[in-house]
Amino acid sequence: MEVIEIFGYIGALIVGVTLGLMGGGGSIIAIPILTYLFHINPITTTAYSLFVVGTSSSIGTFNNWKKGLIEYKVAVVFAIPAFLAVYIVRKYLMPLIPMKIITVNDFVITKDIAIMVFFAVIMIFSATSMIKKNKKLSTGNNSNHNNYPLIISAGIVIGLITGVIGIGGGFLIIPALVLLLKIEMKKAVATTLFIIAIKSLVGFLGDLGNTEINWRFLLVFTALSISGIFFGHYLSSYIKGANLKKSFGWMVLLVAFAILYKEIFT
Repeated sequence: MEVIEIFGYIGALIVGVTLGLMGGGGSIIAIPILTYLFHINPITTTAYSLFVVGTSSSIGTFNNWKKGLIEYKVAVVFAIPAFLAVYIVRKYLMPLIPMKIITVNDFVITKDIAIMVFFAVIMIFSATSMIKKNKKLSTGNNSNHNNYPLIISAGIVIGLITGVIGIGGGFLIIPALVLLLKIEMKKAVATTLFIIAIKSLVGFLGDLGNTEINWRFLLVFTALSISGIFFGHYLSSYIKGANLKKSFGWMVLLVAFAILYKEIFT
């Protein structure tokens, strides 16, 4: 085993720790690890990420279920259009995108490059939201819990975005639940993990038949991630969420710019 792969498997643990601590962010770490440390092409990477994050999130969902933190009605109404959108994108839209999207003389934008650049842009937005203080995300009321058109619309939009780049989308779902639906933060995080679990695994099903899966590698990586999520739950009792969120945001921002540099300038 190469040294770089050892770092990759350590990264799998970090994916789980991140999910355990923050209720999201696992895909933001998983995709660069799978792409750059294990040298897996971005199409397969996004599929693997959906499986890893979906399975790991299921473990976190079980813990939240025992604590009674999940808003099931909101989760189901949000998740159904979201995972249908993800499934359609992964099953039918992604195979239609040509491997070479733009070719001008020697300048070529491939499908793989486009996916990674789009992913980096989403990472920048995510990092910015985590770094800056947003007091609006601290409290909420129940005024929009039954606004089903709003919930469905948010589910479709987020499902389309996360389907393309193969992420759980916790950093998009949590603000939607808190700011649009006025759900209390702890319940929003727990509900988001539940939605991620369903949406990611259904999205992965859309890749079966379109993507060759190395099940041995994928299950080992996922098992390490699941181990990390338990450690993350343990650490969450000792680490302040605000400090962790800001530090993680800066790390995500650096990784995003590193991806842009590698994909565009090298």
